[in-house]
Amino acid sequence: MSRTSPFVIALSHTEEQVLVETSRQYTAPYYKVIRSKIVLFAASGMDNERISQLLDVPRRVVTKWRKRFYYERLEGLEDQARCGRPRSFSP
Repeated sequence: MSRTSPFVIALSHTEEQVLVETSRQYTAPYYKVIRSKIVLFAASGMDNERISQLLDVPRRVVTKWRKRFYYERLEGLEDQARCGRPRSFSP
């Protein structure tokens, strides 16, 4: 039995355009494409379990990005600063 998420996503027209554009880019990093698709599926009314099955990612990953987008919108989909030693190799 699937549970409904308390984080109901409603997108503005601009947010939807940005997410659709990102999810269709071949040159975008994989993590950005997956995060965009998670939010788009969530906005269409899908539950977390179904989204995780479609994208082949764990349900907790879907829950995390849905919640981050709900609170922080598009800025929440970017990586946050991490603690620890700085990178020694360039990207």
